[in-house]
Amino acid sequence: MASEIVPTKTEMDVLQVLWQYGPQTVRFVHDKLNEHKEIVQYTSTLKLMQVMKEKGMLDRDETNMKHIYSAAVAEEKVKGNMLGRFVDSMYNGSPSNLMMALLDNDKTSGEELQKIKEMLSKLENK
Repeated sequence: MASEIVPTKTEMDVLQVLWQYGPQTVRFVHDKLNEHKEIVQYTSTLKLMQVMKEKGMLDRDETNMKHIYSAAVAEEKVKGNMLGRFVDSMYNGSPSNLMMALLDNDKTSGEELQKIKEMLSKLENK
């Protein structure tokens, strides 16, 4: 099931916090989310995380007074799935078309191009 999970933007924000900081309370996640985007009510964050648990995206440890939530899906798997869908829908499933679009982007620095060359070299030598 985890390979089929495609989080919404808001769900992805919650997962990013949990992937970065590990298992946390709703209050911690709520405070982190409010640092980076428009202020939302605590109850909205709580409900979102409860729904994410029902969807299988989060686990909840209820052994203490404060419930601790953790990501139930692997970061690499979720991002890989989302990237695959993106490549399929935007670049007709062609990774080379995606790479050409990225490399032709003004944001690609010489340093990043060098990193990409090194990665390609490692892949070729496997």
